[in-house]
Amino acid sequence: MIILGYNGFSRVAELFGKLYGYTQDSVDRHSFLGHDAAAALFIDGELVAAVEEERMNRQKKTTAFPANAMRWCLDQAGLDYGDVDYYAFGWQFSAEFADSAIVRLANAPIPPEYKFQAIAGFGELYTGAFSKTAILEDFARHTGHTLPEEKLITVPHHRAHLACGRTFAGFGDAAFIISDGQAEQDSAIMGEIRDGRVKVFEQFTIDSANSIAQLFAEITRYLGFTPNNDEYKVMGLGGFGEPPEKNPFLSEVVSFDGPGRYSLALANDPRGPRAYLGLFDEIFGGNDGNRDDFDFKVRVAAAAQQMLEEVTAHQLRALAEATDLRDLIYEGGVALNCVNNTKLLEDLSFERVEVSFGASDPGVSIGAAAHVAREKNVPIAPATSPYLGPEYGAEEIRGTLDGYADSLTWEELPDGAIVTKTAELLSGKTVIGWFQGRTEYGPRALGNRSILANPSHADMKDVINTRVKHREPFRPFAPLVLEEDAHRVFVMGKKERSPYMTFVFPVRPEYTETIAAATHVDATSRIQTVTDESNPRLARLLREFTALTDVPCLVNTSFNVAGEPIVCSPKDAVECFLGTDIDYLVLGDFLVTKR
Repeated sequence: MIILGYNGFSRVAELFGKLYGYTQDSVDRHSFLGHDAAAALFIDGELVAAVEEERMNRQKKTTAFPANAMRWCLDQAGLDYGDVDYYAFGWQFSAEFADSAIVRLANAPIPPEYKFQAIAGFGELYTGAFSKTAILEDFARHTGHTLPEEKLITVPHHRAHLACGRTFAGFGDAAFIISDGQAEQDSAIMGEIRDGRVKVFEQFTIDSANSIAQLFAEITRYLGFTPNNDEYKVMGLGGFGEPPEKNPFLSEVVSFDGPGRYSLALANDPRGPRAYLGLFDEIFGGNDGNRDDFDFKVRVAAAAQQMLEEVTAHQLRALAEATDLRDLIYEGGVALNCVNNTKLLEDLSFERVEVSFGASDPGVSIGAAAHVAREKNVPIAPATSPYLGPEYGAEEIRGTLDGYADSLTWEELPDGAIVTKTAELLSGKTVIGWFQGRTEYGPRALGNRSILANPSHADMKDVINTRVKHREPFRPFAPLVLEEDAHRVFVMGKKERSPYMTFVFPVRPEYTETIAAATHVDATSRIQTVTDESNPRLARLLREFTALTDVPCLVNTSFNVAGEPIVCSPKDAVECFLGTDIDYLVLGDFLVTKR
């Protein structure tokens, strides 16, 4: 059976701009529903291809219909649109959803004229983008293929997240929590998978008005960052300080309402999420004179991080009481807060916690297809690899380089020699763009589209942040480490491995100077463990680098500059290389330098 999962609405950006003032140039440019558009192809239960549309159209977190991603996935398998048995879409805006939304708007505590405006706006959004009719029209408009209605299966957003997590966790029976900004109506669900059946514990469901992720997004906005994109910056800033002894978020904003439940102070405020901005000023003493001060930002960020940790721990304590299962699948945008993930694992009674590389919305394309496969009784093949996207051969690389002969020089090294040469270069104070194999999937660079450097140089973090990435100097970098060496360098606790950069671990004191550029200010690192099976060439590079330097890690950051998607093609890599102070570019077996 052939199933193609996807996410993305071509008209959402247009409609959100018209109805709510969100534009592609505004701070809300990543807040549209359908962001992280992508496509993923399963054939007889095996995930054979997946890529995000942003890697193709070069628009970060795009909401566009994933025409390029879909076409690439089909081409990989030699298929056309009509060959696919089912298309799985990672949202389900049913007629029942529309009815309940209209009722909620009609009962909202706002004047009648605003109710009519809100209902009319919702109607335009629903008929223009969210309804099944609109989704089918969108498909035909962008592919030229008329999709029979019975071939389109819409999947509830949180169920798509869960199915993605199940695909990569390697668990049978397991508890789960899905927490993100919002699905169709809710922001978080919890439950268990037992004997293959999913049971949602409805008593723990949190509606979207009380979304902890949306609150965190408003804090992100308050600190001068882009909501639904820069929350990881808030997490990173929080490591520079301690939360206030009396956390205003926990005393003035969040209320715990019994096991597994919480509510937010302004959940039903007619002004919407922006109402929190004034409240933040009030509870933290913010004003035009101090909001941009680093110490003020750190104080708010540390309080926000503690709040997120307290809320999710409160949810999961209730889940642990409600089920005897001790494996946990954790997905949704909140699951990208890797500092929180480690604390949840170590402080609660769950024995194993897994967060996939597609935990945020890129994962719903994979998950939607996996969900449909299970519904059709198609067994899902075990999957672990994030390397699911395009790969480019020597001829394609050489053809790209020929187009830049005035700017570049290069040499092609014999098989294996490129790894040895790269290890030698990295032993010095060198920054290398590393482009190998298939593009990884999800928001993290996992060693195939990465910028690499030697972490033993303490100032390397500043060099890469300012000269290469063009981003804030406080931002930390992640280390690559062989799985067999991870416990020697990091305090791993309950974890044996962390292949997707979704957990943070303390650096052992004897290694904090050795990997100074990959150690955060709080002496932790968000690590990626590598094995010979998961990424043979990267594992070999780590071994040769360690043999030369006695440094067991490499700095790894995504191959892009701030605001751009991670590179996908050789052309993307060359353009990024030429626009930054990266010293060398390694494209497959080609070592590239600037003239």
